[in-house]
Amino acid sequence: MIDRRTMLKYSGAAALGALALTAVSSGTDVTFANAADLDSPALLPDPATTVVPSPPYPKGLTNEERIHLTKFDELDFDVFTHEEWSRLGESHSNTIRVHWPDGHYTDGIDKHIADLQALFSWAPDTRILEHPIRVAKENLTAVTGVMRGTFTRPMADGKGGFIAPTGKAYAINMATVGLWNQSGVMDEEFLFWDNLTFYQQIGLA
Repeated sequence: MIDRRTMLKYSGAAALGALALTAVSSGTDVTFANAADLDSPALLPDPATTVVPSPPYPKGLTNEERIHLTKFDELDFDVFTHEEWSRLGESHSNTIRVHWPDGHYTDGIDKHIADLQALFSWAPDTRILEHPIRVAKENLTAVTGVMRGTFTRPMADGKGGFIAPTGKAYAINMATVGLWNQSGVMDEEFLFWDNLTFYQQIGLA
């Protein structure tokens, strides 16, 4: 089992890179997208600007690792994208701790649902439909995706007011590192994306 304290020595992209290196060094295959139409099958374009299809699952996965990745695909492609919040418990424990890109964290599935719903309140077309990179090792997964949406409705400013929609679309690369328990759901989730890029794209920076 990978010690999460080791992972917490790193941050942002470094954490994802450390996980990938650990997976490779231990014999776990890291599978990238099928890039037959790209210049090099070993390199990816920017998934946020060029659609990169989700690759097959890595080879050599244990049954547990495959289940984790399957649940994570369903989480993003179905539960999140279609706002099926009653299904979030299929991948998240009731006491889930979620670490957000700005450094704060929340505890509990109800709070996480409320935070996710807030994304859709100002960008109702929010969605994640591709996972260009998938990594699984024992109780830990790391998956990249592209979150897309359009700022078409007022956004709460946290001060009792609202920010007028700009009508601008966003597409940001993100990575999620999940720590899974023996019941097959995540106890802890780390979300990574560039908030400056995010705000610039929706016209708030």
